[in-house]
Amino acid sequence: MKLRLIAIAVLFTIGISPALAIDPPYQRQMERLAEIMGSLYFLQPLCSPAPEDWRAQMAELIALDEPDEDRRQRLAGAFNVGYTAYSRFHRACTPAARAAMTRLLTEAEKTARDIHTRFAE
Repeated sequence: MKLRLIAIAVLFTIGISPALAIDPPYQRQMERLAEIMGSLYFLQPLCSPAPEDWRAQMAELIALDEPDEDRRQRLAGAFNVGYTAYSRFHRACTPAARAAMTRLLTEAEKTARDIHTRFAE
């Protein structure tokens, strides 16, 4: 009797749970790239007179990837995490901010190249 109730509960749970989409194999790297772009969106205006529009580039990246709503939310969330993390500690362009930008730009370039090399068509 107890086993039967558990089986019914499992079937009921399976039957009413929404289908979960499967992430593409590059999702983790995309989220890291989004986080970096959010960080650069905050840092670069502090140190560069004509900054790159990282938010627009993130929007373009999301549009090109065509993620489902869940993935889109996670990418936007990662962007915001990067922005927030650097906004807590930097108020002006300091040597530390410049070093962080250099490191982030290098990592972004490597990550974007890796995603393209491994997963594009």
